[in-house]
Amino acid sequence: MSFSFSQRLKQIPPYLFAEIDRLKNEMIRRGVDVIDLGVGDPDLPTPPRIVERLKEAAEDPENHRYPSYNGLFSFRRAVSDWYKRRFGVDLDPEREVIALIGSKEGIAHLPLAFVDPGDVVLVPNPAYPVYHIGTIFAGGRPYYMPLLEENGFLPNLEKIPEDIARRAKLIFVNYPNNPTAAIADLDFFERLKRFAKKYNIIVCHDAAYTELSYDGYRPPSFLEVKGSKEIAIEFHSLSKTYNMTGWRIGFAVGNADVIKALKEVKSNIDSGVFQAVQWAAIAALEGSEDAVEKNRRIFQERRDILIDGLRNIGLRVQRAKATFYLWARVPSGYSSASFSRFLLERAGIVTTPGSGFGDAGEGYIRIALTVPKGRIIEAVKRLANLKISVSQ
Repeated sequence: MSFSFSQRLKQIPPYLFAEIDRLKNEMIRRGVDVIDLGVGDPDLPTPPRIVERLKEAAEDPENHRYPSYNGLFSFRRAVSDWYKRRFGVDLDPEREVIALIGSKEGIAHLPLAFVDPGDVVLVPNPAYPVYHIGTIFAGGRPYYMPLLEENGFLPNLEKIPEDIARRAKLIFVNYPNNPTAAIADLDFFERLKRFAKKYNIIVCHDAAYTELSYDGYRPPSFLEVKGSKEIAIEFHSLSKTYNMTGWRIGFAVGNADVIKALKEVKSNIDSGVFQAVQWAAIAALEGSEDAVEKNRRIFQERRDILIDGLRNIGLRVQRAKATFYLWARVPSGYSSASFSRFLLERAGIVTTPGSGFGDAGEGYIRIALTVPKGRIIEAVKRLANLKISVSQ
């Protein structure tokens, strides 16, 4: 039998990394020792105290039933307390916090609450794909804001046409940024707030990487800007902060009406987060930050080793202040895809073509620091052995 896909599914671009995945699997079958620097999934284990709390909660029959759509009040209160400690931001756990099945889920569902067919959503490029995919699923029209190196990979709000801005319902931003590892300061967030208020646009800030920062830098929350809560929702995940990618728990905070609308969408689509996982997340948010600080030290050491190796062969890469990614310029004569393929075929190293995050990512590769230090060192040795000219 033959089945026809929906038009919304047909709008989704093809999987741009299929050829890289095919080559990777082929090389593994041939016995090649592949170093995968393409996956944004921390290799470090979840802290034991969080695992132990999950075990305890999983044995409690009270947690075996459907959870609250909002999330446990205890979880939402832990989120609001954490926000106060970390950012100095006051949140009402009853109205301004909601539990998510990972931040990706909430980001993808939010356009369904505010975007009608044909409405405009401002989307960064390059970017995490879920921003424009969620827009397409809601019938919206993405307007792509290029993130350029000369602008510090920040969107140029002044260059958004007036008619586009007036039609926009949402604007997605993400700092610290995936894939570029760029950061934003409170001055940019203040300008973003003024822009959004002028055009009555909801700011959707993906803040998943605020706790992965280096060299003493502490990324801000958009909600630290006075008056930002009037127009903003901010998404967080426990995945990167506490090495809980597979646990699928995150949260959104901010404007009470926006949170309420997201809750209404979710209540018709999912049945909430398993309560045992929420209790484990409470343990994460309320406990010591020693494990988080240890993560920072580990990723910073990997960052420094790999940056030195990349620069030694002539690649241009900035010393990322946050995230566990490096965003490197490809050498002259290569595209993002062809250089990723070259590294895989010649050195057994997997990277992600920047073009896979949008056409403004062409000319770059994203490199993840999510393998042990020894594998990073081995990758640096392989790069040095390539002995190629990569002057730019």
